[in-house]
Amino acid sequence: MNNGPVHGSWEPLPATRWEDAFLSGNGRHGAMVFGDPNTDRIIVNHHTLVRPNGSEHARPPELADRLADVQDRLLAGETTAAEGFTDGRELQWVQPFHPAFEIRLRRPAEERRHYRRSVDFTTGVVTALCADWSSRVFVSRADDVIVQYVTSPGRMLDLSLDHRLPGAPRDLAVGQGAALTTEGALLTLRARYPDHDSGYTGVTLVVATGGRTALCPQGVRVTDAESVLLLTRVRRHTSEPDPLAEARALRTLLTTDGEEPYARLLDRHLTLHRPAYLRATLTLDADDTERALPGSELLRRTKSPALLERLFAAGRYHLLGSSGMLPPRLTGLWTGDWNTAWSGAFTTNANLNLQTASAVAAALPEVTAAQATLMDRQLDDWRENARAVFGARGVVAPTHTDGESGYTYHFNREYPHQLWTAGADWLLKPLVDHDETHGEHDPRTAAALADVALFYEDFLTRTDRDGRLVVVPSYSPENRPANASWGAINAAMDLSAARHALLTAAAYHPERADRWRALADRLPPHRVNADGALAEWAWPGLDDTYDHRHLSHLYGVWPLDEINPYDTPDLAKAAHRALELRGAENDSAHGHLHHALIAARLRDAGGVTHALGQVLEGDYFHASLMSAHYPNRDVYNADAAHALPAVVIEALVQSTPGRLVLLPALPAAYPKGRLMGIRTRFGAEVDLTWSPQEARAVVRPARDCRIELRTSAGARPLDLVAGEDCVLTLGAQEIVQLPPPMEGTPWQHAP
Repeated sequence: MNNGPVHGSWEPLPATRWEDAFLSGNGRHGAMVFGDPNTDRIIVNHHTLVRPNGSEHARPPELADRLADVQDRLLAGETTAAEGFTDGRELQWVQPFHPAFEIRLRRPAEERRHYRRSVDFTTGVVTALCADWSSRVFVSRADDVIVQYVTSPGRMLDLSLDHRLPGAPRDLAVGQGAALTTEGALLTLRARYPDHDSGYTGVTLVVATGGRTALCPQGVRVTDAESVLLLTRVRRHTSEPDPLAEARALRTLLTTDGEEPYARLLDRHLTLHRPAYLRATLTLDADDTERALPGSELLRRTKSPALLERLFAAGRYHLLGSSGMLPPRLTGLWTGDWNTAWSGAFTTNANLNLQTASAVAAALPEVTAAQATLMDRQLDDWRENARAVFGARGVVAPTHTDGESGYTYHFNREYPHQLWTAGADWLLKPLVDHDETHGEHDPRTAAALADVALFYEDFLTRTDRDGRLVVVPSYSPENRPANASWGAINAAMDLSAARHALLTAAAYHPERADRWRALADRLPPHRVNADGALAEWAWPGLDDTYDHRHLSHLYGVWPLDEINPYDTPDLAKAAHRALELRGAENDSAHGHLHHALIAARLRDAGGVTHALGQVLEGDYFHASLMSAHYPNRDVYNADAAHALPAVVIEALVQSTPGRLVLLPALPAAYPKGRLMGIRTRFGAEVDLTWSPQEARAVVRPARDCRIELRTSAGARPLDLVAGEDCVLTLGAQEIVQLPPPMEGTPWQHAP
């Protein structure tokens, strides 16, 4: 495997598009670094920057008094009855996420040579180098500040803040200032949203070593300095801020007891960032020549193991950088355009869930902590959703949130999100996985699970002719039956989510376990349709619509363990048939990678290979290694970038509290490699090395347990003792699983 993977990326040419900007972030502030040899450009982002659009006052629809009627009508066979279960409002988007401003550093126009820009994933530092100057940017996890350090800046450097980014409102009220203070030169930008009393303020402190600093029409001019250090913060607010107070706070960060300020700031940041990033790594049998290529060139070599290595590394880096006070948005933590697609929301019916899918296994508790924070601060809103729409206790999560409101108000006829009840369970799933991994129950997770179970106690009151509970109305995001409207009965996802939520809540709350388990036992089984596929709606008479980007009906396969090849082989076979029949609709990246995750759980290496290949070969990645929603780099979106590491891990290592599965769906294109630092839900860390001849896994348990070890050769028990490494050696027959050939499915092939 030669020298090992490259933990970073680089480009020899300037970036003229903000989509190609290299990224740094600390889960609060984000920096997008691009430009050319004569102009450095940094777009500043912050998780709290959402533009008021009226939705900040929106509340869930008051529909509870009409619930019984719509249930009666749906159960009586009126397939469009749920279309009237609304208060008639127009579709309303959540407050859109937007950039703050651009920090711009201009040099006199000259011919400059040997330009190169790069990002180091191990440090979070984005570097631009030229023959006569260098610039380094990172976003500190320790001090919550964007740091830029320019050495040998040249004879003249003009610094300014500019809010004029694509899509910026013309009536955005902006005030800018520049001043020379005892703290250093100070650049400020204050913005107030149109027709609103809130806004945001950015402050950049400029400290030059040597030379002269003076005001200029654009902001500040530094002449003949040895170096320039910039510290930037942005804050959203409803009252007038004090920029001088912020400047003084920034200046305190430069008190270093003689140590060089930039080095001290970086050291403090690295103590938090570097260990987190390096907890899990992937090494494949890649060529060092390809590993050394610029990212844009490597992206053209779609079958190169070096590409998958780098995208795995970049995915973990970007996921870590976008997670802190909140988990990643649709664009992570970054955007250069005020017109961010789908409002840059947290979309919880696939996108956020896929982005955070690797958090537990890939050892990023920072991500699950951010998701827990988002949920915890919105639980009161979720309770109001349950009361207003369903007349129930407990909680119902919204499909879209801007990070502030947790109310359900984004819905219309074609997207009846007010009907969806499975969201809280999916959002809680990684938190439950985290608890299993660490062997203890987080009180916040326990309380939220109890709230979800209470909702189902109140909501699940209708039964079918066999006495089974019925989920009605029921919605399978974002699909509809071929012969009915969107709001239907017994969507497979709703059944799986209700069952999982009740049983998990019972495990956390033994005092109420009997009641919740009994309720779960009354839910109906899944249905297999005439095509031999797991039906998207378990209610008889509802026909499937196969060509769709979402795979909501296979929620029981992934992320749940309800349906798997070991305990429920018949259902797993039906789920696999459903996966075969599923189309890609509009080639959304999240659809392909969702497909790959489910295929991996079903031990289908061919399905993983095909779905992953669709993304690697579809031109979904910018030179920044951040991804797009559609092929040909259309619509900046973090789904593919953040979800790809989860696909790799699921193909190589899977775990439940009582099971370890090794190499369940190894793609043939990667016959040799090493995956290190994977966390399991039975409390152990796993390092896996494999080749065509042999595989070796080192399991390091943190607690005693007995588990089942699964390979392609079968199952055997495994006793683990806390603190004692368990070394497993697999022969060739346990490594490669040949998927059964499936007629009419072009991607089903032997690896």
